[in-house]
Amino acid sequence: MSEQNTLSFEETITKVLEGKTQENALDFVAFLKANNMATGENHSTVTYEGNVIAYMHMDGKDEMPGPWTVWPSVTGDVPDGFTLDDNMKAVAWANINICADCGSGCAPGSKKVVYGKEFDNVCGALLAFTNPNGDALLCLKKIMQLIKHN
Repeated sequence: MSEQNTLSFEETITKVLEGKTQENALDFVAFLKANNMATGENHSTVTYEGNVIAYMHMDGKDEMPGPWTVWPSVTGDVPDGFTLDDNMKAVAWANINICADCGSGCAPGSKKVVYGKEFDNVCGALLAFTNPNGDALLCLKKIMQLIKHN
């Protein structure tokens, strides 16, 4: 069994991330726990009630998708009964995941409407939050809550 398999998510963060990125990731852990969300095997997924609601990569490296990226499982719509304010929509739009032909089969991406705005060449994973901080971290948390209640 690899060492990463035996480390808690917090221990993994402390081992592979530094500085503000580490602080933000630890804040995200607290958010997950407060919302009854957990990480899956090797901390590569975020789950809620057994369902994968986000994918995650954390390696501490400067090359993408490192050091830390979260891809929430979104459809691009706000669920009925919920809102996403204009500031949060703008932050989400700034984190649109443009297809980079990673080999997952969605290249060259497609036209998608995400929270009311159309984008070209979007990856199958609509949003990618790399080293989220400030408004990006707040937006990610809000989106995770929307997914949880959808």
